[in-house]
Amino acid sequence: MNILIRNLQRQRPLDKSKITKTALYVLSLADRSVSAGTELSILFVGDKKMARLNTAYRGIRKSTDVLSFEARIPLQKAMDNNILGDIVINVPRAESQAGEYGTGFYDEIYRLLIHGILHLLGYDHEKSEYAARKMRKKEQEIMDAVKKMDRKR
Repeated sequence: MNILIRNLQRQRPLDKSKITKTALYVLSLADRSVSAGTELSILFVGDKKMARLNTAYRGIRKSTDVLSFEARIPLQKAMDNNILGDIVINVPRAESQAGEYGTGFYDEIYRLLIHGILHLLGYDHEKSEYAARKMRKKEQEIMDAVKKMDRKR
């Protein structure tokens, strides 16, 4: 699996190696059938860039914490070179939410990463209350596993 990370924000340095390892682990937990050649792109941005993206792609004229963009190419499990999609994470928002929720910065980055990956794998909390519960349950299950893995490092 190939994880591409680009950091366009300057507010906070990021440990790309730690994020890459976590993304690979999340993908393995979320969907065991994702092939080894699958590619995921993660972009870290500031609040202004996120607001522009949210306006352009969702028509919502404000910032948000995470956006997911599915690859418009159908994912074929048997193929080695699949592009899963792109996840955009708002670093200042993640930092702020970590403070609000009383969690660590990387815990919040991981929560947003998990949320974005699940969207790319077809989970959609906006579809129905059942879908929202299903997604929240999967997010919590993966987050618990990520926290255990993080403690072992």
